[in-house]
Amino acid sequence: MNSKVQSLKAFLASAHRVALVEVAGTKGSTPREKGAFMLVSASATFGTIGGGQLEYMAIDKARQMLASSPSPLWGGSAGKAGRGGGAAFEGPPPHKGEGEEARIEVDEVRATLDVPLGPEIGQCCGGRVEVLIRLVDAALAADLIAGAEAEEAHLPHVYIFGGGHVGQALASTVALLPVHGVIIETRAEALEGMPETVETRLTPMPEAEVRKAPAGTAFAILTHDHALDFLIVAEALKRDDAAYVGMIGSKTKKATFRNWYLKSADGTEAEFARLVSPIGGNAVRDKRPQVIAALAAAEIMTALVAHAAASNAENPVPHGKVMVS
Repeated sequence: MNSKVQSLKAFLASAHRVALVEVAGTKGSTPREKGAFMLVSASATFGTIGGGQLEYMAIDKARQMLASSPSPLWGGSAGKAGRGGGAAFEGPPPHKGEGEEARIEVDEVRATLDVPLGPEIGQCCGGRVEVLIRLVDAALAADLIAGAEAEEAHLPHVYIFGGGHVGQALASTVALLPVHGVIIETRAEALEGMPETVETRLTPMPEAEVRKAPAGTAFAILTHDHALDFLIVAEALKRDDAAYVGMIGSKTKKATFRNWYLKSADGTEAEFARLVSPIGGNAVRDKRPQVIAALAAAEIMTALVAHAAASNAENPVPHGKVMVS
């Protein structure tokens, strides 16, 4: 399994010099929230602050800073890495919007862009974004990795039971989301070719994995065996801390499960009412695996966000951003 932390470490290790571009403040409507960040090297980027002209401006400034500093990523302090940063910003600005409305402040170790998101730069968000750009030294790299590790530890879990056509499509979709995806199968061959960022588990008793899942997990059940689906769903509905319990199938399958669940599995109507089936809803009548996966992923993310809000944690870790000092 290749995680975001591993990707971050690989990016930092592969670049001679790197700049951190971070959203330091926002007003009004903006593409990303405060704390969103990206890394910029001479030839590549990692992450995003929302795209568009704002991001292009920030990348240009970051690369100007990198070009002005001969120090490698792991060499010396941030102060040394940033020496002479102001002197490097010469010549005409690369984009409109860096004049009267957009403000740029540069010192020896950092640059700050205060940019209105209006017609001056070809964006119509209407808000204003303050972007902080810093050269990354060993200490800041360690902070970034630690922040990514903390975020990863708090990601919500999505358990996908079944690696068939829909399971593979859902795993590929979940791999793009800020969640910890786990796909569980009884057949080894069904786990082949899964995305690197999704954890795979081979087990003869998948229903046992439900009991070990963290609180707030979303369970999507879509195995090759209806009887196995029923066992897994029954276990998942016992978890009153589950964010989502969904089963693929038809109205007939759901009715059959209800009859079995209430009569043979000691289930209750209240528990059964929490079951989402078919997954992805029935507003779009398209049974192609990729379409079902897209609809189900949206449904799951909505449930995860609602569950997180309902839990009312005192100090939640915001998904999708890493705060660095």
